[in-house]
Amino acid sequence: MNTENLPDKLYTTANVSELDRLAIEDGGMPATTLMRRAGSACVDVLMARWPAAKNVWVMCGGGNNAGDGYVIAGLLAERHCQVSVRILGDPAKGSLAARAAFEYCRQAGVVPLPFDSEEVITADVIVDALLGIGVRGELRSAYRQLIQRLNQLCLPVLAVDIPSGLCADTGVKLGDAVRADLTVTFLGLKRGLFTEDGPDCAGDIVFDPLGLTDDISQQVVCSTEKLRFSSLLKTLPKRPRNAHKNRFGHVLVVGGDQGMGGAVAMSAEAALRSGAGLVSVATHPTHATALLGRCPELMVRGIQAGSELTDLMARASVVVLGPGLGQSDWSRMLFDHVIETDTKSAQSMVVDADGLNLLAQRPERRDSWVLTPHPGEASRLLGRSTRSIDRFADIARIQSEYGGVVVLKGVGSLVADGEKLSLCPYGNPGMATAGMGDILSGIIAALLAQAESLGLTAMQATQLAVATHALAGDAAAVDGQRGMLATDTLPHIRRLLNRP
Repeated sequence: MNTENLPDKLYTTANVSELDRLAIEDGGMPATTLMRRAGSACVDVLMARWPAAKNVWVMCGGGNNAGDGYVIAGLLAERHCQVSVRILGDPAKGSLAARAAFEYCRQAGVVPLPFDSEEVITADVIVDALLGIGVRGELRSAYRQLIQRLNQLCLPVLAVDIPSGLCADTGVKLGDAVRADLTVTFLGLKRGLFTEDGPDCAGDIVFDPLGLTDDISQQVVCSTEKLRFSSLLKTLPKRPRNAHKNRFGHVLVVGGDQGMGGAVAMSAEAALRSGAGLVSVATHPTHATALLGRCPELMVRGIQAGSELTDLMARASVVVLGPGLGQSDWSRMLFDHVIETDTKSAQSMVVDADGLNLLAQRPERRDSWVLTPHPGEASRLLGRSTRSIDRFADIARIQSEYGGVVVLKGVGSLVADGEKLSLCPYGNPGMATAGMGDILSGIIAALLAQAESLGLTAMQATQLAVATHALAGDAAAVDGQRGMLATDTLPHIRRLLNRP
């Protein structure tokens, strides 16, 4: 999904409903005008994407989304397409605008009929205008069965505003959801299109503001903004000619219990490739020789007692706690020493992997750290045994309880600092492999280590790191997503952070 041509603001359903109200009341655009514009936008996109389509089925529900569908059907009929409209619901119960659209559809020569589950669907393209953004709770059986049937047809699908059955706020399927090839969405981008099940269900996304002016849209404060790498990269100034290594920070990676030395190696190498001036590793003694042999630029020390960390931490500007750390007695010894030492110095810290699992067992709040949980670790931080269905609520709660900057990893990774909330639109399924989180923690640490010299806040450094990591994954996926290794991203990290 290419999102570079889409706006950065992402809205909740409440935000979009307010935009709709303002467009009608302050912008002087009647609901029928908005519906007509939405239908026209969909038809233009449909004909551009599938120019040979002559037989289109429009599936309508009972709300305003159905009204858009009726307009689409009428406009297609006027272009001499063969159009079939099937309804699941009662059009008489729709809004005035939806009922007017229904009449327009009939006047255009299309006869909307109730959906018959026995009918054979033959179409070049299906238009999904069943359900809009106002759906709450699990879908009713009739809608779920129809959606499942549409998904089984393997025909091209254009979704109107949002794929039916997808929660616009969370991106979670409400029992099931239409898998569209293309979604045309209006007024404001719905944040659920970009996370959880959203990307799989939405396909390509086209946005149309329906003529909404900037002065109206600016009256609604959006909840989330999409990261844009090109803008974030502008925060990185060129290095001065008289630069020296101490100017770009010293990262210390702590972790790597027996058998897990690769995790600290990947995190440390990612920090080097992201521009950290110096990188040290504190790990289990059994890994020290192998790490030095793999990457001689690292400074490596095998740790047997927590006290051996004291001088290492004193020299470091950022500590990464957690890659390959484990939860053994050795692991807890290192975790406790780092946490207690950092309490006195308040230096920047990135906590990941088992560092988060150990933190969940002794919760505390700090403003100086970056926490990077995946959904399972997020559940443990929040004291739950099962995953939540609302990533936006989860990251807000973790940030409130633990402080600092939080990265909730996954499709549409979220970044929050208590004031701002960002969503990363980059990345791909090939990144679902061991070590990717270790790479990310190293990138974050390196940019935090350089933050003072670069003039970045912790939030800006983390946002840039998350976007860089995801785009490095996209670059590595050019050779195929299946079989990607975390270390395949390393050369791309360096290239991305040096892009002019």
